[in-house]
Amino acid sequence: MDPRRRIPRTDVLLASAPVLEARTRLGERRVRAIVDGVLGDARSGALEPEEVVDVVADRLARQRSSQLRPVLNATGVVVHTNLGRAPLSTAAMAAVHDAAGYVDVELDLATGSRSKRGVAARQALLAACPAAESALVVNNGAAALVLATTALATGREVVVSRGELIEIGAGFRLPDLIASTGARLREVGTTNRTHPRDYADVIGPLTGCLLKIHPSNFRVEGFTSGVDLTQLRELAGGLPVVYDLGSGLLHPDPLLPDEPDATTALTEGADLVIASGDKLLGGPQAGILLGRADLIDRLSRHPLARAVRVDKLTLAALEATLTGPLPPVTAALHADADDLRTRCERIAVEFGLDVVPHDGRVGGGGAPGVPLPGWAIRLPERLAPVLRAGNPAVLTRVHDGACLLDLRCVPIDDDEPIAAALRTALAEV
Repeated sequence: MDPRRRIPRTDVLLASAPVLEARTRLGERRVRAIVDGVLGDARSGALEPEEVVDVVADRLARQRSSQLRPVLNATGVVVHTNLGRAPLSTAAMAAVHDAAGYVDVELDLATGSRSKRGVAARQALLAACPAAESALVVNNGAAALVLATTALATGREVVVSRGELIEIGAGFRLPDLIASTGARLREVGTTNRTHPRDYADVIGPLTGCLLKIHPSNFRVEGFTSGVDLTQLRELAGGLPVVYDLGSGLLHPDPLLPDEPDATTALTEGADLVIASGDKLLGGPQAGILLGRADLIDRLSRHPLARAVRVDKLTLAALEATLTGPLPPVTAALHADADDLRTRCERIAVEFGLDVVPHDGRVGGGGAPGVPLPGWAIRLPERLAPVLRAGNPAVLTRVHDGACLLDLRCVPIDDDEPIAAALRTALAEV
């Protein structure tokens, strides 16, 4: 008998329980492609006919709705840009799930009439940062800067220190972003030193706003000087003072003494503060604008505001981040070094591995050079690619010829999956 006659019929496979379940999760086209692929393997002789049902079920079970793979961040870098920056809290994830269907994002259920978008998220921001009169949320920090300079200085000048004209991720340069708005950059001072007189010499009828940018991803030390917000406020003469502080801290954090925060910036003279939602705030990707009510209103009414507005999922996640429990970013930043050592040793002892001191980092351009004391499991360097390719994928740090596995950003509930990944990787190697 031709062995291909023992291969299950397509209609039988499509009616099986694993296939029916996968249809609701993956869709008809992807399920059919997997079934056809397994049948093709069986017909070519690469697969025994009796294995077809189990292989179909296994391949369907391993398929995810998205090509994005979950990764356990064992690098010690808290805000890891390549891993999507801030992981959401359980409250924020639940809020995203609830908002995935129909929600009253622009509807007053009591009256049945249209309402303002993102009211709850703005209220949560103002409750978390009372120094701000109003707030606006757009889709990322760069969009917030573009909207501010477009609304305040198109056809006019944006005065900024040369030492603050930085390049951010993927080669994007803030001077190029600002120039794209139709505003003209008026650079003052030098790379390392800018004085109040440099601003005073150029402020005039063509000035649209004064811009201060926190150089978050590098530090300049030595013979340096800058102009603080209090001085800028005095020099501005009623012109808007915009501060792009970047990282998203709303209040001072003693762990990061040199990292600016929105509350202090607004108190010291900024009219408008720009921050990211997915860095030290610990929420979803968003550009957050806080400050004077008249300026926020001016920005919100600009036509560009519609092009950079956020969706319902971002609004839900941001609100839940601000009103819910401690987000994972904050917990990882303030993780206790002794607890990290205990967790590492608990895993390392099974494999006879060493636990070594290891400093984590804030990441995402925040607090450059500030160490976060902790510990890591020291592994052979050749294990790094094996762990990355495993299930779950584990991203470690390769440094000085070793693979360092840092648990700072790994939830404690994932310690056993980390151990299981190590068992598999060591067995492979």
